[in-house]
Amino acid sequence: MYLAKDFIETAEGLVFAVVESGLEQEKVLCFLRYILVNDLWQKVDTNQANQFLEKNHPHYLYFSPSKQAHCHAVAIDNIFQHHQPREKLQQLLLIPSENTVENDLLTLCKIFSKQGFDISNMGVTGSILISAQNKNSDIDCVFYSRKHFNQARKIVQELINTTECSELNTADWLESYDRRCCDLSYDEYVWHEKRKFNKALINNRKFDLSFVIDSEEDTTLKQYKKMQSIKLKVQVTDDKLAFDYPSEYSINDSEITTIVCYTATYTGQAVKGEWIEVSGQVELATNGEKRIIVGSSREAKGEYIKVVNES
Repeated sequence: MYLAKDFIETAEGLVFAVVESGLEQEKVLCFLRYILVNDLWQKVDTNQANQFLEKNHPHYLYFSPSKQAHCHAVAIDNIFQHHQPREKLQQLLLIPSENTVENDLLTLCKIFSKQGFDISNMGVTGSILISAQNKNSDIDCVFYSRKHFNQARKIVQELINTTECSELNTADWLESYDRRCCDLSYDEYVWHEKRKFNKALINNRKFDLSFVIDSEEDTTLKQYKKMQSIKLKVQVTDDKLAFDYPSEYSINDSEITTIVCYTATYTGQAVKGEWIEVSGQVELATNGEKRIIVGSSREAKGEYIKVVNES
């Protein structure tokens, strides 16, 4: 079972981050994140990843019929190793480590356990998943049910209140904002992020919480056709899938029923009853339904969700 936030490794020394659970045409939808160079994992950004595959491994470049979008994809037969966050964390819990990043992760796990959280419902992704972390690496935690994810968010809020963990400082927020390259102002970005309680500091190291549905989905059931760009002010009517991947928001509009967001910046961005401004791409499903996509490209330039006052 291939789930979002898993990593898959190929025989050529490439590691892709799975971006959507399930398969499409017997391929795993993913994005190249690491290349093995002199026996060390080298992280690559979006442009580097695309250029590298175009030059060396174009068979991993893929156009998704269901999403009508270009991405990366690896056929099952090309997968050399499947890196799974829950298995990795359980391995780390059993083996003493002298690595500072892993020790900070284990400290966080111990604190969560003291709060009554079952660590078996948690995993670790990102650089730690393939032991590619460095002294400045963040900790990327994954949870596999809404119940446990929301429990973890409440624990983080309590830990900040009791100072066992701390909020990000200004330098951390600026770094996070710069890395996101989003279409919000810095103040807008921080305001939205602070109320999510899905990131904090443990021993001055940033950790993030994310949620993945623990099941595969058939990505070929519906196909969508891109229509046009849109900017819309609308009220959120349902936010129960706001932290899913992709995140979803039901909205009060006569034509468009849903906003679907593939950009982590806007996960958990709004709650039921709030008015938002959304900028994205309208897509039309084969059954006639319309939705707005935020994150139609990896950078999602010009696409955003933000809470606004009703007027």
